[in-house]
Amino acid sequence: MVGNNKIITTVRHWIETLVVGLNLCPFAGKEFINNRIRFFVSEARSEDILLRDLQAELELLHRDPAVETTLLIHPDVLQSFSDYNQFLDDAEGLLKQLQLEGVIQIASFHPQYRFAGTRADDVENYTNRSPYPLLHLIREDSLERALAHYPHPENIPERNIRLLKQLGKEKMRALLWDPFDFAEK
Repeated sequence: MVGNNKIITTVRHWIETLVVGLNLCPFAGKEFINNRIRFFVSEARSEDILLRDLQAELELLHRDPAVETTLLIHPDVLQSFSDYNQFLDDAEGLLKQLQLEGVIQIASFHPQYRFAGTRADDVENYTNRSPYPLLHLIREDSLERALAHYPHPENIPERNIRLLKQLGKEKMRALLWDPFDFAEK
């Protein structure tokens, strides 16, 4: 098992290099610079424990305005994208159960992320690939405010796909992993 500090360092590098550095999410830079992203590494080894960690993080985000967004990193569970994708239904069910649907949204990122209708090696999948499986918990009101001040947010996915195709798979693969870890992958 990789230590939590190394996991967080790797995820921070991914955000800085890809998400903010390539402007894949034009709203992430401000929160990253202002240290308003909570990084929580779950030690869960089962989906039940991960669901409990998810509940705790959803409740913390809902009650603590100092935390703008949370990355729930779970390196030891849901390594298979298929299993991860199925787990998202449980995560959405938990949002409903906690009456947080419409208050918090869950965005999904995984090392093997694959959009429907794409091949596993298609470069556009890198828009949602992360070094470890993770769930991004986002306040809906913050997202709405950011979208209101961004011209044509519906064009973001297309812009990202064009950029990633221009950079190519090898460049994206290299950027996904932090420099001191890439050689091991």
